[in-house]
Amino acid sequence: MRIVEAIESKEGENTVVMKMENTPIPTDYFIITTANSKTHMKALRDSVVEELKKSSHEIIYYDKKTNLSWVLVDAGEFVIHIFTKKAREFYDLEGLWHSAERIKIGSPTDEVLR
Repeated sequence: MRIVEAIESKEGENTVVMKMENTPIPTDYFIITTANSKTHMKALRDSVVEELKKSSHEIIYYDKKTNLSWVLVDAGEFVIHIFTKKAREFYDLEGLWHSAERIKIGSPTDEVLR
């Protein structure tokens, strides 16, 4: 799975991976990143969706609109959140789920996401 690489290739900002297995959320990982514009957000979303399709990973849902401040891609075990900077600060998923384990990007643990 190369979700993080797909995000990095489109220069997603401040990407964070959170292990959600020990939370009531029905997914294994949240992947959160920031887009610097609506166009950038669309490019990030399209890159993630393309990577999921290439890897034959089921996409349960993704936002197709382009005028949003928060775009979600639900791939079952992975839920990818793409925010504008302002929306990321407002919704503060990292603060809300502060007890979830963070996976350092580039560590051996994040190989499942690459």
